[in-house]
Amino acid sequence: MEKVFITRKIPESGIELLKAKFEVDVWDGELPPPRAELLRRVKGCGGLLTMLSDKIDSEVFAAAGASLKVVTNYAVGYDNIDLAASAKLGLRVGNTPGVLTETTADLAFALLMSVARRIVEGNQYVQDNRWKTWGPELLRGYDLSGKTLGIVGFGRIGQAMAKRGLGFNMPVLFYSPTAPKDVYPELNATKADLDRVLREADFLSLHCPLNDRSRKLINAEALAKMKDTAILVNTARGPVVDSKALFDALSSGKLAGAGLDVTDPEPILADDPLLKLSNVVITPHIGSASYETRAKMSEMSAENIIAGIEGKPLPFEVKLP
Repeated sequence: MEKVFITRKIPESGIELLKAKFEVDVWDGELPPPRAELLRRVKGCGGLLTMLSDKIDSEVFAAAGASLKVVTNYAVGYDNIDLAASAKLGLRVGNTPGVLTETTADLAFALLMSVARRIVEGNQYVQDNRWKTWGPELLRGYDLSGKTLGIVGFGRIGQAMAKRGLGFNMPVLFYSPTAPKDVYPELNATKADLDRVLREADFLSLHCPLNDRSRKLINAEALAKMKDTAILVNTARGPVVDSKALFDALSSGKLAGAGLDVTDPEPILADDPLLKLSNVVITPHIGSASYETRAKMSEMSAENIIAGIEGKPLPFEVKLP
């Protein structure tokens, strides 16, 4: 019977699909498996179901041996997998696209609103027993209605974010080298160069993949072009933003606030200066963390593994270089 190794416990619906066909080994620790343990457990496996936090490279493939047929990420992203090495070995690589679009856009907009209206600060203010009376200056934030929503990356999640802006009458400026259209009237969205998006956005939401072009795209130079009253939201990848430059902008008043679901490094270190700022809301990479979405991701991952081991086309396959 073929073996499958899953590098973290995922919702049971996908595990049960795999157990019906294969011998399944699940790493049940809260933290990723240590490297030595990963290399040991993949030996002889036909399928490998991985997380973004697992570095999957030629060393892992060599440890698995010739039996390995398919690797699938429990995520939309796959920058943790060495695609060139996969292609050389003829391995199939899968992911879970589309399923987390709405859920991630929900969280991105929730972060936007939380920072703009100082929700987390307000909650802490009450818990600290500081609420004594109503005051005209108390925790003033920023309106959303009619403000310009800037979006970097206009794929599924970027467009879902724009859709949420419609309810607040927000015109959208987006930067995306790959967007097929310059205008999306149904989303009140217009394509622009990055400089214009940075200059005009009241809220800037990042939804681009991590690659050489996007790494530290939002750096000191980019942040200097933004409005002092602007708010940055990042649910893409932590390294898209230069963390030091972001801290400098936020602490100096050059940027009004930030909502981050991803950080660099990730997890964020306990002594990171960003954690000391009251105008930052940070969540622990929970963009897809709804019961419904995580269960569907589990099932999609299982379907990829089953198809890969059985020599069939993966239903959710990553295009190899």
